[in-house]
Amino acid sequence: MRTRRVRARLLRRGFRKAEVMSAVTTRASRKSKVGLRAVLISGSNCLGNMLEELGFIGTIGEDDEVPVEPESDSGDEEEGPIVLGRKQKALQKTRNADFNPDFLFTEKEGMYDGSWAMADVMSQLKKKRAATTLDEKIEKVRKKRKTEDKEAKSGKSEKEKEAKEGSEPEEQEDLEGKDEEGSEDEESETEYSSADENILTKADTLKVKERKKKKKKGQEAGGFFEDASQYDENLSFQDMNLSRPLLKAITAMNFKQPTPIQKACIPVGLLGKDICACAATGTGKTAAFALPVLERLIYKPRQAPVTRVLVLVPTRELGIQVHSVTKQLAQFCNITTCLAVGGLDVKSQEAALRAAPDVLIATPGRLIDHLHNCPSFHLSSIEVLILDEADRMLDEYFEEQMKEIIRMCSHHRQTMLFSATMTDEVKDLASVSLKNPVRIFVNSNTDVAPFLRQEFIRIRPNREGDREAIVAALLTRTFTDHVMLFTQTKKQAHRMHILLGLMGLQVGELHGNLSQTQRLEALRRFKDEQIDILVATDVAARGLDIEGVKTVINFTMPNTIKHYVHRVGRTARAGRAGRSVSLVGEEERKMLKEIVKAAKAPVKARILPQDVILKFRDKIEKMEKDVYAVLQLEAEEKEMQQSEAQINTAKRLLEKGKEASNHEPERSWFQTKEERKKEKIAKALQEFDLALRGKKKRKKFMKDAKKKGEMTAEERSQFEILKAQMFAERLAKRNRRAKRARAMPEDEPARGPAKKQKQVKKSVFDEELTNTSKKALKQYRAGPSFEERKQLGLPHQRRGGNFKSKSRYKRRK
Repeated sequence: MRTRRVRARLLRRGFRKAEVMSAVTTRASRKSKVGLRAVLISGSNCLGNMLEELGFIGTIGEDDEVPVEPESDSGDEEEGPIVLGRKQKALQKTRNADFNPDFLFTEKEGMYDGSWAMADVMSQLKKKRAATTLDEKIEKVRKKRKTEDKEAKSGKSEKEKEAKEGSEPEEQEDLEGKDEEGSEDEESETEYSSADENILTKADTLKVKERKKKKKKGQEAGGFFEDASQYDENLSFQDMNLSRPLLKAITAMNFKQPTPIQKACIPVGLLGKDICACAATGTGKTAAFALPVLERLIYKPRQAPVTRVLVLVPTRELGIQVHSVTKQLAQFCNITTCLAVGGLDVKSQEAALRAAPDVLIATPGRLIDHLHNCPSFHLSSIEVLILDEADRMLDEYFEEQMKEIIRMCSHHRQTMLFSATMTDEVKDLASVSLKNPVRIFVNSNTDVAPFLRQEFIRIRPNREGDREAIVAALLTRTFTDHVMLFTQTKKQAHRMHILLGLMGLQVGELHGNLSQTQRLEALRRFKDEQIDILVATDVAARGLDIEGVKTVINFTMPNTIKHYVHRVGRTARAGRAGRSVSLVGEEERKMLKEIVKAAKAPVKARILPQDVILKFRDKIEKMEKDVYAVLQLEAEEKEMQQSEAQINTAKRLLEKGKEASNHEPERSWFQTKEERKKEKIAKALQEFDLALRGKKKRKKFMKDAKKKGEMTAEERSQFEILKAQMFAERLAKRNRRAKRARAMPEDEPARGPAKKQKQVKKSVFDEELTNTSKKALKQYRAGPSFEERKQLGLPHQRRGGNFKSKSRYKRRK
């Protein structure tokens, strides 16, 4: 038995059969240990000789001495070529035939840093830059003002010296010494005197607002939805059956545990069901829809290059953010993503779309532009349609565009809707054609972040002009960094940027009047803490995840509670703490009451000392000249840029000629220019009508604003409130509008007994046309009587004793 084992072992080690048999048979004592060891040694000697012949190095034994290799000083030595024997070469050829060298594993190396995802976006931006930025203009005006103040002070000191020329020389020397000390102190002196500092250091008072008991309303989901708001709280990312590349990306992005919305949505999304989801701001909704989509794409690879997933977002900045997150989640797999939003280069987007990326993130306007002007791009192969901030996407502003996109999408698709203020009304969702949707409402429509501290500052009826002073006081005294200030209009946002900049604060602005480069630059500077305050309109209110925002300030209350939830959702994200401070006037108190009712944590009222507000109001009034100077500089620079652009276009026309310039076809749109113009005019007239309908004080306000060139602080704040009221009224009118006939039955609430409506008296023409009695028919057949013909001016008298023609009228007579 032992001999067989030894023989088998030697054969496995690569000895030839003849050598093994000769080595085994020549030994006399096969059963002794010494004999067996001798056999192994002789076999190993034979193997060593064979390996030397082939040029290989044998395995080092336990008793062998290991030669110590000299350490190389440089690690740049080139490796020599590997010498293969005949057998090894033949084996290598067979392996190469079985294994494809071009094969790639689904898991690949990815980048861990989020900045690389923004590189391609920044490369698409136009590299145009203004001659000077707004901050440079503000600094220029500030320096000019400081020099003027110094000159004024030096003029006063010279007058004092002239008045005291008759004094003793010793006293003069003392005065000169004091003046020198004063001039040195002026440079280091702050803008506020000691008396001002005593006033400005007064603390604000905080009072807890009493909350009335909220009536519980049983809001049950109708038969349209399948409710799946309950989820397993112990669920982890590993339990969700996600692929290894996605789990690796989740770890690289430092995601520890899934949030409630992710626990509820990812398992349902993996089943391919339609979803209508609602969760508070900052709870990870982007990953909640991106992970199941990416998992489905990995599980079912595409057969042909087609775009299979479409994500629609309302704003450019949100699109860039969703694209960045999706790209980071897909960094270890071969799924391609593309971004198509306004403000970026059209040609590079068209080139990316021709390559048919797996996932497309787009805004509605730019997507329709590509659909009508890029021949090879279509939406017929879309398998998943996702609407981020879906309530915004389904409102009146995107109505026509959404109809066009959904018409061009594939009918057999999965649709997912996500928002912090998601509507659950069937009439609003029917246009998206959901099929047995699952309703996942982790939070209510009006729930704010759990760790948000809400504060409100009351504005008295005759103190509307104090808003700018109050905001300036808050930003200079209490909330000095990581602050977002929201205004209702772009004009007010620009003014606040100039005012706060003149006060010496580091400020940026973000609204629709800026170019895409300026908008992204402002966001980047705020994220990198180069600026402390970001003044923005509702463009920045939805979806943007800016890390470290401590405070959100509302210059005026927004249009609706939904807008308020999105604004204050920029802070207290991902389980962090945050604060919101809102200025509330008398006309906005109704919304305040609703917010206080819905709040789970106590709401506080902040009261600023009146002395502080008056100080800042005086300071702002003194700055009006500087604000005007900055605006003038901007206007001059704008005119210069326009004239330069005209000169450049004229040069191009002269160089290339008109034929070359008109060579490129115009980009088409799904609406004609006339239709777009009519739509804009209709909306503008509707807004104007709603603003002035039955409101005498609004009418008076608009007239007064037209008469005066410059508006006062009260009028500016009133205009902000007016814009919000116009939106609220337009929304109310839209809700009152009669519903359209739909194929889907709607569960309408039971109505009370119908009121008797007054019957409108019909005209004679309508009465005769709709009267089907026998008498009326007989009269119709007989024609008009003699009296009726007389009244109508028809021939009714005889000529020569007879009628003109023998007719039924003669018979009647």
